[in-house]
Amino acid sequence: MKKMKITQVATLVIMAVACSTEQFDDVTSATDQNLESEILEKAYPDETGKVTEMYYAGEKLSFEEVNGNYIFEGDIIFENDMLSTAPQKLVLEEGEDPSAKSVGRTGGRWPNNTVYYTIDSSLPKQYRVSDAIAHWEANTSLRFIRRTNQRNYIRFRKGSGCSSSVGMIGGRQNINLADGCSTGSTIHEIGHAVGLWHEQSRADRGNWITIQWQNIESGKSHNFQTYAQRGRDGDEYTNSLDFGSIMMYSSKAFSKNGQRTITKKDGTGYSTQRRGLSSGDLAGIRQMYPGNGGGTVYENGNYYTIHGVRVYRWNDKWWWRRNNQSNWRQVELRGTTWYYVS
Repeated sequence: MKKMKITQVATLVIMAVACSTEQFDDVTSATDQNLESEILEKAYPDETGKVTEMYYAGEKLSFEEVNGNYIFEGDIIFENDMLSTAPQKLVLEEGEDPSAKSVGRTGGRWPNNTVYYTIDSSLPKQYRVSDAIAHWEANTSLRFIRRTNQRNYIRFRKGSGCSSSVGMIGGRQNINLADGCSTGSTIHEIGHAVGLWHEQSRADRGNWITIQWQNIESGKSHNFQTYAQRGRDGDEYTNSLDFGSIMMYSSKAFSKNGQRTITKKDGTGYSTQRRGLSSGDLAGIRQMYPGNGGGTVYENGNYYTIHGVRVYRWNDKWWWRRNNQSNWRQVELRGTTWYYVS
């Protein structure tokens, strides 16, 4: 998928389904295009909220406001203090007071490849969580440890739908699972929590799919914007859109009439799976979370979002430009604050 590689909020792509010996409950796989189903995780399946534009990491994005929560692409939750109603001051000049920087909480990767978590006793079907975690641990270098007193952790709890934040946002963050969320959906939501976005939003998706706007529910079209349409761009871990991604929308996502909202270029549908991480997922995760636990390798020619600022890596230096203007300036990170390099 053509999503931004991010330190705070990581993206990735997916290709074929990875082999797995786990047996999951009610994991959905639409294997016949004539029997396609809407496989789509939603935070609030039966509710539609007001679409609101807010700023995140210097970019204006469209969110759906439901019950005081800001929902992005159906199942991604943003905390209020991660967003602002006006552009933020992201990079400081030499000598400026860091208190002048106005940036809310941002997501990040989990240090040392370790995710701490708790499970609410009231959560039904808790084996969904244990099975999903087992799948992640069997196929990646990530390890999931029950929380004792760690500050940053995931709380698995009962929700009205399936939803999660993206990346480690700091403090407690929730993965919400309704009774109908399968083990596969739990794998999907953990994917968000460790830094993955949705596959179909890559900027070059038009080479492989067509969005059928006329079939999308009223008020839901904003979920189908590409990252480029949101003012973002970046490199991907694979060269083509991955229909096998566990992070991929189904062909009938947010359909108002039972017709396809996403088709291949020839007008046909495609299968969607929630069996497990694909080989493309795994390739991306291995770059995000190397097996040696050594942390992120910053590659030249890629974008990253670090401490709320989307920066570009080139010539082993960091570069930033305001609102996609043409004037790039070199920047450096001091602690958690970005400064221009004189």
